[in-house]
Amino acid sequence: MSGPIALNHVIDGPEDAPVIVFGPSIGATVEMWRPQVVGLADRFRLVRYDTRGHGGSPVPDGPYSLADIGGDVLALLDTLGLDRVHFCGLSLGGMTGIWLAANAPERINRLVVCCSSPHMPPAEGWRDRAATVRAAGSTEPIADATAGRWVTPEFATRDPETFAWMRAMIASAPAAGYAGCCEAIGAMDLRPDLPRIAAPTLIFGGEQDPAAPPSHQQLMADGIPGARLELVSPGQHLATWEQSDTANALIRDHLETSA
Repeated sequence: MSGPIALNHVIDGPEDAPVIVFGPSIGATVEMWRPQVVGLADRFRLVRYDTRGHGGSPVPDGPYSLADIGGDVLALLDTLGLDRVHFCGLSLGGMTGIWLAANAPERINRLVVCCSSPHMPPAEGWRDRAATVRAAGSTEPIADATAGRWVTPEFATRDPETFAWMRAMIASAPAAGYAGCCEAIGAMDLRPDLPRIAAPTLIFGGEQDPAAPPSHQQLMADGIPGARLELVSPGQHLATWEQSDTANALIRDHLETSA
C-alpha cells in the first residue's frame, strides 16, 4: 500500500447538514454526481471527490489497490475534520465504500453502494484494459465501449448531448490513472468483507447493467447483514443519472431513516 494522496474534491450543501461523501466510477470525475447535487444538496452536505489518477487528483505511479484508494478517502476525511460520514459510491466508488465500511467502520454511518460489485473477474480482462490505455497513452480507445455500458441506448438517443459529455469525460481520464484503477479492480475480492459490514446499507442497481448486473447486486445484498436491494429499469451502469429522481429518493430515504 502506498501513502495516501490529497484528493481533489468539491463541497456543496449546508455547512451544518449531515455529510455524504460520493465516490465515483472508474473513468469519471466529481461531475458524474451532478443529478445528486440537484436532488440532495438542500438537506445534505455533499463531498464529491476525484479518485486518484482521475480528474483533478494526482496521478501516482501504479498499480493501485483498493486499500490505496480507500486510504485516500480516509485522508480526505481527516483533512476535512470529518469523523463519521454517510458514503455513497458507484462502481469503483461502491467498491471503495465496501472497503471503508469493512476496514474503517467507525468512519461510516450509512452506506449506499450503486451499480457495483465485490468481485469482477476475470482479472486478465482488467489487465488487458490497463495495457490498452497505457499503450495508447490515452483512454480514447475504450471510451465508446465504456460510455455504451453507462446508459441505455434509448437514453443515448434521447439525450445525445449528455451521452457525448459522458464519453468525453471517459476519454479525458489520464491513461496511467485509469490503468492503475483497472489493476485495483482486477485484483479485488471483497466478498469476505461483506459479512463484516455493520453500517446500514442500500444496494442500488440497474436491471440492464452489463458491467455489474443484478446478480452482483444480489450477491452484495445477501452478503451484507440487513442490506436493502433496489433495482431500477431502464438503467445501466450509471443508473444514478438515468434514473436520478428514483435514485435520489432512495438515497434520501435510506439516509434519513433512524438507525
